[in-house]
Amino acid sequence: MHLKSEDIIRLELDYSTGDIPPPFNHVYKLKLSFDRNFVNTQFDLTYLHREELSEAEITNEGFTLEDDFKFVGEIPKIWEAPFKKLYSQSKWSNQKQLGDNGGIRLLAKDLHGKLVRSIPSNQNEWQYLAQEFVQAIYEVSKRESPLQIRFKSITTDHVWLYDMTVKFATRKIDLSLNGSPLSLGWEEAKDLLANIYLPDYDYEIAKASEPTKRGNYIDVGDGLWHDFSKGVHNLDDAFDAKGQIQKHFENMNKPAT
Repeated sequence: MHLKSEDIIRLELDYSTGDIPPPFNHVYKLKLSFDRNFVNTQFDLTYLHREELSEAEITNEGFTLEDDFKFVGEIPKIWEAPFKKLYSQSKWSNQKQLGDNGGIRLLAKDLHGKLVRSIPSNQNEWQYLAQEFVQAIYEVSKRESPLQIRFKSITTDHVWLYDMTVKFATRKIDLSLNGSPLSLGWEEAKDLLANIYLPDYDYEIAKASEPTKRGNYIDVGDGLWHDFSKGVHNLDDAFDAKGQIQKHFENMNKPAT
């Protein structure tokens, strides 16, 4: 038996990467309380087994020696509804413990004091929502700035420059085309971001200077421009992520042309 989502006042999420090697192996715990005008949050992230590695083996993978992180604070209340909605839509496994592949297990408490511990079957949805929430924590704590994406399309007749700022803390998107604001909903932005992070980006030929020649280019948040014609590569032959990204932006500019 599981709780009514509208009665839940607390969720605890325990996440593990499972049986993967360091420096990637980590666990975290999220404690969320919904009984105020914000989501009262505790977050504890710990990387495991790094004592087996040298400093170079850690930093060469893009990590630092101080990646563990703790946070206690308030996250905007707008996050309460997505967690309760996902809880109400979830199906539950019969597992008591997480296996070698890791994942998320939950503890839910309602306003009547009932506690339920469970492991959701829809792991991907829970892990995605939890990662979005972690990004919100990083923004609120000033550990990271909001994600900024730029896409530039240059033809012989037009130049379209999109600036998109993804604000995880408030679940809002600031988007402009050539300086004029556009509207983009959170769910639509999630679909676009999912495609943006699918291809392989060749950083050996990426450029810091803004492109001026004909073509399509993207900055995925690191300040470097990637040329779609030679610096962005689909990893799956069965899915054209590059084409989907370009199509998504082209559909945005139709009302503005």
